[in-house]
Amino acid sequence: MPDLTAAGPEGRAARTALALREATAAGGWSLLDHPMLALEVAGSPVYLEPDAVVVHPDGTWTVVEIKSFPMIDSSADAAKVGAAARQAAVYVLALERVAALTEGAEVGHRVLLVCPKDFSNLPTASVVDVRKQRAVTHRQLTRLTRVEDIAAALPEGTTFDPGRSPEELGTAVDAVPAAYAPECLAACELAFHCRAKARAQGAVEALGRSVRGELGSLTTVAGVLAAAAGKEGDPADPTVAALRRAAALRAEALEGGAPCR
Repeated sequence: MPDLTAAGPEGRAARTALALREATAAGGWSLLDHPMLALEVAGSPVYLEPDAVVVHPDGTWTVVEIKSFPMIDSSADAAKVGAAARQAAVYVLALERVAALTEGAEVGHRVLLVCPKDFSNLPTASVVDVRKQRAVTHRQLTRLTRVEDIAAALPEGTTFDPGRSPEELGTAVDAVPAAYAPECLAACELAFHCRAKARAQGAVEALGRSVRGELGSLTTVAGVLAAAAGKEGDPADPTVAALRRAAALRAEALEGGAPCR
C-alpha cells in the first residue's frame, strides 16, 4: 500500500500516477487506498477519488468500489448496482489516461463491487463488467461543449459573482442554455431554476429524458398536443402518427365506445 500523501488534488493525482507506474514496474500486488485521478471534462480537469485501485502482477489495474447497500443472496438492487457501475466507469476512463503513459499497464473493464452481506457488517464482493457504461460515458464526454466555448458565447460583462443582486444573477444564468431533466433535481443546485424555465416554455424535457427521446422533433407540449389533435405535424412522421392513434383511442374510450386495443 504505497503512501499517496501530497499537497492538493493536483499533487495527489501526480503521486498516484507515480505509484501506479512503480507498482506496475515492480510486478507484484499493490493496493492504492483512495487514490486521486484526473480526468478532463469539457476542457477542464476534474479530480476523482475511487475507493481503491488494485495493481495485479501482470500489470492489470482494477477499480474497487465500496457501497453501503446490501448484497442479499449474492444479489443487490439493480438500480443501485447500475449507478455504481456508471461511477466506476468514470474511474476506469481516468485510469486509462495514466495507463497510456505506463509501459505494460492495462485497465480492466471488470470492477470489484464490495457491499455488506445480508444486512450484516461482513463484506462480500461481486465482479461487475462496466464496458457498456464506459463506452456511454466516453461518448458523452467527447460531445460536451468546452467551457471556453460556452464562455465565449456569453454576453460581454456576464458574471456569476454571488455578491450580485438576484436579478443580475438570474439574467446571467438565463444566458447559459440548459437541458433540464427531472434527474437534475438530485444533483444540481440550479435544477429548480431550470425546471421553472422549462415549464414556462412548455418544453417536453420537463417530462423526462425518455419522453423527450420518444417525441423526436416535437420539442414543446403545445406542439405535441397540436400534433395529436391533427392540427400540426406531418402524418408520415411515425411520432405524429402514434400520437394521433393514441388520441383517437383515448377519445373512443372516453365516449364509451369499443375498448382500447
